[in-house]
Amino acid sequence: MMFKLTRRQTLAAFSAMAPMATWSPDVQAATPRDALVIAKSIDDTITLDPGECYELTGIEIDTNLYDRILRYEAEDLTKMVGGVAESWTVSADGKTYTFKIRAGLKFHSGNPVTAEDAAWSLQRVVIMNKTSGFLLTQLGWDKNNVKDLVKASGDTLTAVVPAGFAPTLVLNLMTSIVASVVDKKVALANEKDGDHGNAWLKTNSAGSGAYKLVAWKPNESITLEAFPGFRMGAPKLKRVIMRHLPEPGAQRLALEKGDIDVARSLTPDQLTPIKANKDIKVESFAGANNWYAIMNLKHGPFADVRVRKAVKMLIDYQAMANTFLKDRFFVHQTFLPLGYFGATAYNPFKLDVAGAKKLLAEAGFPNGFEVKLSANTNDPFPQIAQAIQATLAMGGIKATIASGDAKQVIGEIRGRTFQMALISWAPDYFDPHTNADFFVNGADLSDPPKARTGPWRASWLIPELTADMLKAARELDGKKREAMYVELQKRVTDEGPYVWMFQNNWVIAMRSNLRGYPKGLFEDLFFYRTISKV
Repeated sequence: MMFKLTRRQTLAAFSAMAPMATWSPDVQAATPRDALVIAKSIDDTITLDPGECYELTGIEIDTNLYDRILRYEAEDLTKMVGGVAESWTVSADGKTYTFKIRAGLKFHSGNPVTAEDAAWSLQRVVIMNKTSGFLLTQLGWDKNNVKDLVKASGDTLTAVVPAGFAPTLVLNLMTSIVASVVDKKVALANEKDGDHGNAWLKTNSAGSGAYKLVAWKPNESITLEAFPGFRMGAPKLKRVIMRHLPEPGAQRLALEKGDIDVARSLTPDQLTPIKANKDIKVESFAGANNWYAIMNLKHGPFADVRVRKAVKMLIDYQAMANTFLKDRFFVHQTFLPLGYFGATAYNPFKLDVAGAKKLLAEAGFPNGFEVKLSANTNDPFPQIAQAIQATLAMGGIKATIASGDAKQVIGEIRGRTFQMALISWAPDYFDPHTNADFFVNGADLSDPPKARTGPWRASWLIPELTADMLKAARELDGKKREAMYVELQKRVTDEGPYVWMFQNNWVIAMRSNLRGYPKGLFEDLFFYRTISKV
């Protein structure tokens, strides 16, 4: 789709910026010196409630709106440190976790941050049991017991974990989005019908993070304002505006004009020419996102593991990585991204038309079959979908591409109404269980489910693999635990409903006056507070 970006459209995100009225686009072709403007697709944003949010853009925004019990901070992304918690201890049996909450912390409202807020925030995630609820319910918490197991007393939060997981796993969970601490007084003041403030928090914030939410205009912009009372000091920039600008060509134009500071989605053909522009710089760093296709076993042919393997053999991974995905992605075919404990460079599949046809014939589909391939319209999903469509046809599989925005495709996957779909995934925390639990927790396929995991979405019942995954989560010996995850990955890659394709590199184009852009592995570690302009 081609369109002409008008000056009015380009600057629309600034319409709500009354405090910056001194800036005039007629005088200077640049963003304000105290504001950051990021361009990317934001149509995956469904909610900004940290007890429900599980989409990449929303998680990135909430990272900056809310502080968490524990954190990995921008200053050292390899070291776990306290967030609202000043210190913590773990009992000898690994089941009782005690967190001392820092004194003097304030929410954006001015209310003090207390242990009661922290306990209530964890409790509400479990009680609401939204999409991300499984991150905490896996610990053995449910709506009936969580108030007994997660409690506050004075300045101390105590959490009892009956499931007996490895302490590193539990502590890393306390760095994830579901451990965001919400202002209980503000949330309950906006509660409706016992929803714990969920409806209000979808479009408002009640945190103590470096920024607070000013406005979210769906498919247009998200605007944040600095919180000077943040525990690590006031952010360097007063405003952050994330603009919905999915088209790479439009991003490049806006970046060159100075209408945005950061372009997040430029393609190789956009990146090459702008590298000669002295006003723009391009930075590249490792990411930890998985890009994959998921097959629904309720769609007849996919119930046969031979068909699933044939599909994986009808994709030319390297050709895509060498062309339109060059520099931004590399072939990786397991559920743990390289750089994680337990990850392995296991890439068994490549384009093999003859081998795929043999498997299809053995499974009873010598002439292939038809399938709907759902893909959102954001780069590079359309290109990946078209490449897959072309190579699947070599084996007789006729794929019809069904395009939609990110929310639509996500809705199909979560509702199990898809046949085959393209999607990406980012880890939630720094432990291999973050991806293992989501992609290998398939002991229950009831509807509604106990957990809305990958196997549930794909209707893949795997109680034995699930049991092995849980054993790995509880293993305290590091070497044994690592070997268990390597074995799990190989089995899931070989047998599962996922077509693992790529891991990402972040390639970010930005104005040359920008400093301190965060280099997190995934959206959960993109901290805006470190960014400044010179």
